Amino acid sequence: MRPVVELIEASKLYRSNGEVVHALRAANLVLAEGSFTAVVGRSGCGKSTLLSLAGAVDLPTSGDVRIENVSTRQLSDADLSRLRRRQIGFVFQFFHLLPTLTVMENVALPLLLEHARMTAELQQRITGLLADLNLAEKARQFPHQLSGGEMQRVAIARALAHSPRLIIADEPTGNLDSVNAENVLQWLARISRQMGRTVLMATHSREAASAASNVIEMRDGRLLGA
Repeated sequence: MRPVVELIEASKLYRSNGEVVHALRAANLVLAEGSFTAVVGRSGCGKSTLLSLAGAVDLPTSGDVRIENVSTRQLSDADLSRLRRRQIGFVFQFFHLLPTLTVMENVALPLLLEHARMTAELQQRITGLLADLNLAEKARQFPHQLSGGEMQRVAIARALAHSPRLIIADEPTGNLDSVNAENVLQWLARISRQMGRTVLMATHSREAASAASNVIEMRDGRLLGA
């Protein structure tokens, strides 16, 4: 399978109070099409930095990150924004649903930001996506009317709405109970296995990481066993 994302000796340095912080150290990683990779490690080990680089949210200080064989360092800010909107879906620990929008509107948001209109065809597409995630009956409800597990599934549906090649999931089960966490992990595995999406998940939980087909440990900014 062809790679969707490649990190090539990618490093990220920050300066804090006059000191240099090595958030990521010469990381090499290949994410193949349809793969599900979990990066596991303690808080502060560099997982979020890795996801930011892989998701074109940030750029490496040195080395390279290539998405669909294009170096992110060669793209303008506008091109990076366009890449994220069209090719990457994000799932966060705290859902980040807009409280004034319905479930359907939250899910459609990535498409509406691309100047799509809420046509009957788009509503049908979103309804089908919600049905796939067992949320069809929640389409007209607002986030405050949902459970934590339902909100995270809405966030997953939103991440899938624009048919991205890559799903970035940052601690997606960190705010859920064990039952809802297991359900979310099963959906992420299904997204990879049945839909052919590439999934990169960061977690501090080895139990959550076991849902992935490839598990990489991270420590002090270094990938171990990549």
